[in-house]
Amino acid sequence: MSQVEKLRIESGSVYSRQEAAEALGISLSTLKRLIKKGHLKVSKPDGMRRVFITGESILGMLHDTVVERGA
Repeated sequence: MSQVEKLRIESGSVYSRQEAAEALGISLSTLKRLIKKGHLKVSKPDGMRRVFITGESILGMLHDTVVERGA
């Protein structure tokens, strides 16, 4: 059985929603909820459907996250 390696999050890089979800080990729907609730900042160029998430935004969210005991 082979182990899947997680994508390393780099602060100066830009990620798609799918890449960010994979790097965080969460589903795409969970990532979309994090974006909708304002936990992740995204860029969406005019006229494009594609959304970009900076590594800085991902790392910032992780830094600001409080881990609760028993969660």
